Amino acid sequence: MGKIAVHEFITLDGVIEEPRWSAGYPFDPKMGEAIGGIMGASEGLLLGRRTFEMFAPAWSGRTAEDDPGAPFMNESTKYVVSGTLEHAEWKNSTILGPYSADVIRDLKARLDGDLYVSGSGMLVRAMLADGLVDEVHLFVYPLTLGAGQRLFGDPAKFTLAGTEAYESGVLHLTYLP
Repeated sequence: MGKIAVHEFITLDGVIEEPRWSAGYPFDPKMGEAIGGIMGASEGLLLGRRTFEMFAPAWSGRTAEDDPGAPFMNESTKYVVSGTLEHAEWKNSTILGPYSADVIRDLKARLDGDLYVSGSGMLVRAMLADGLVDEVHLFVYPLTLGAGQRLFGDPAKFTLAGTEAYESGVLHLTYLP
């Protein structure tokens, strides 16, 4: 049975919504290694509909020469949680249907490798509430936005499992629920 590892770009005040704000910070190669490590341990991606619809056109045309993460994003199986999406044209995509903790629990149990989740805030909040997330990787950017969709809505406790600081001021914090 694999685990579910969540990766989020997040501001100091907890905003994850449309992280275009991250473009103002240089992408440290060590950050790429950290994200690559999360991806490399994963057998597939688990995404909410909105993130899937943003990722599909952004990644489907990329190659390894464009971005070292492109082979993983394009070749791995993508499991999409959506009650409205009827078909998924991005290669290797499967629609799971509307959110169901039991469906995700069953998927997690039948896979050997991990599932990688990026973005997908609504999905992540639901999975955290249902105890389905095994690791949370927060890449915390040193800015506040004051408004926007936040990752955490309900009280929760986490155990710090790892830290890494980058020259840009971004921190990679790994937490276990």
